[in-house]
Amino acid sequence: MSNKTYLALGDSYTIGQQVPFADNYPNQTVQLLRKAGHFFSAPEIVAKTGWTTDELENGMNRQVFLPVYDYVSLLVGVNNQYRGRSVDEYAQQFKTLLEKAIQLAGNRTGNIVVLSIPDWSVTPFAAAADTGKIRDGIDQFNQVNREIASENGIHYIYITDWTREAKTDNSLLAADGLHPSAKEYQRWARVIADFFMLKKA
Repeated sequence: MSNKTYLALGDSYTIGQQVPFADNYPNQTVQLLRKAGHFFSAPEIVAKTGWTTDELENGMNRQVFLPVYDYVSLLVGVNNQYRGRSVDEYAQQFKTLLEKAIQLAGNRTGNIVVLSIPDWSVTPFAAAADTGKIRDGIDQFNQVNREIASENGIHYIYITDWTREAKTDNSLLAADGLHPSAKEYQRWARVIADFFMLKKA
């Protein structure tokens, strides 16, 4: 029996900035699937801290991919919001990324997940910033990625409210006071793994 393959596309939230590599959500997802008796190769991760949508696309253009992956996830956009890039630009570029994700999944839209963008306004890193503006911006970007996912029949996982719990629970944050901790990533991984298992992983 050949191992299933999982491709995770994104930014710092996907590689797990500030946590051990094994504790990012793609790796935790695969570990949960293996514990449940499913055969999975290590996840392939194409992501880098700071990447915006166009930078992720450029990174993908330099990557040599397998012909097709069994499962694909996409989480990107926080750096577009952080840099003050427009929501309209994000929409166009996110559509392109999702089209690429669909191709990489062999056009099996049911085997792809889009994750919402975490809300960093509640973190100590944002203490001196306009947190209301950040929160509103994150909501606008998430409205866009949710709508595009829905239009393409892609499963959408909303994790933003979980990340907002970090306002009163520091255990959900990594040591830098900005990125999620392994504990937070575990919550995402459980939902992703449960969905993959529903697809008879």
